[in-house]
Amino acid sequence: MSINIPRGTQDILPGEVEKWQYIEKVARDVCRRFNYKEIRTPIFEHTDLFLRSVGDTTDIVQKEMYTFTDRGDRSLTLRPEGTAAVVRSFVEQKLFGNPSQPTKLYYIGPMFRYERPQAGRFRQFVQFGVEALGSMDPAIDAEVIALAMEVYQSLGLKKLKLVINSLGDKDSRTAHRDALIKHFEPRIDEFCGDCKSRLDKNPMRILDCKKDRDHELMKSAPSILEYLNEESKVYFEKVQSYLTEFGIDFEIDSGLVRGLDYYNHTAFEIMSNAEGFGAITTLCGGGRYNGLVEDIGGPDTPGIGFALSIERLLSALKAEEIELPLEETIDCYVVGLGDNASAKAATLVHQLRKNEVSAEKDYLNRKVKAQFKAADRLGAKLVGVIGDDELERNVINVKDMDSGNQEEVLLTEFIAYIKEKLR
Repeated sequence: MSINIPRGTQDILPGEVEKWQYIEKVARDVCRRFNYKEIRTPIFEHTDLFLRSVGDTTDIVQKEMYTFTDRGDRSLTLRPEGTAAVVRSFVEQKLFGNPSQPTKLYYIGPMFRYERPQAGRFRQFVQFGVEALGSMDPAIDAEVIALAMEVYQSLGLKKLKLVINSLGDKDSRTAHRDALIKHFEPRIDEFCGDCKSRLDKNPMRILDCKKDRDHELMKSAPSILEYLNEESKVYFEKVQSYLTEFGIDFEIDSGLVRGLDYYNHTAFEIMSNAEGFGAITTLCGGGRYNGLVEDIGGPDTPGIGFALSIERLLSALKAEEIELPLEETIDCYVVGLGDNASAKAATLVHQLRKNEVSAEKDYLNRKVKAQFKAADRLGAKLVGVIGDDELERNVINVKDMDSGNQEEVLLTEFIAYIKEKLR
């Protein structure tokens, strides 16, 4: 009986994994420039963390979490998103006590959600995200958005659309919540079961419903922007002002609702406008989450962050026909002809690798022509050829694969010669 990969997961093979490595390298470099430091948290956490942070009215908690009971009868959950775990670590490790504030962190790693697999959406997927904790300055909202845009633009993406909204502070959201209940309640029986259960708990989540998004009441629902108090209005205006100063184009969408309960004030999404990208155009989403640190047991600490899917980023690159500048070559291939020469080739390859030169040799006892073909497939820049005759004379022939020039080199000078040629 054959065993297949679980549905909604994928093997990332050589030839494809180099794209992931390049994207991760670019993301890490952007974070370095913005002074964000990496954090790594466990792949599973106590289930209560996500119930308290993500919100029990969300699709993630109600339908999508991979939850299990361990041998100690503890309920654990594979992380469905990254923010809750980062905030838990921030509180538990007392990072709020560090003298350097705000605390600016980033993460890259797998997340897990039980949802219907489709193009660019998997049950195990990889997120890159950042969190900035400890500042209520609108400038850091703009900085976080700018960082997300910089990652995409550094990879060559051009057909991007940034959409922003304000979800207001607690008072603004309470006023908007009452207006939404008044708007939807008379006809709530026309909506799905999820919307009915959210009416009293979190009516803003109704606006994020996929089943009823075309219902006429969705289009006429009261906008959060109509209920922002003066403080929330000023904050949102300052965020817009910074984005304008940074030269970042944006649109305001009063219907933008993030899928997690912990968001307030600034919310944003980055979308792809590339032709043929697909029905789900969102690449990245994030926003401010003041109050989340307190909910997880920490001090009153404001925060803002975002997360993006590497899988969807790859889809956007494909839609815009962007080829990443991947290094898919090796420095030197050593061809060995004969038993003794082949054994020497293994030693030479090892010495090259110890001297930070990427190198390879034949392990299948192939003929010289087949070994040269293997070197060509690997994109070898230089090929060293040694047979029993060369071994006896203590030399090796080195061929430059670009120019076709060939030189005989003393074995004692081989490593230095290769390093010089590569330089």
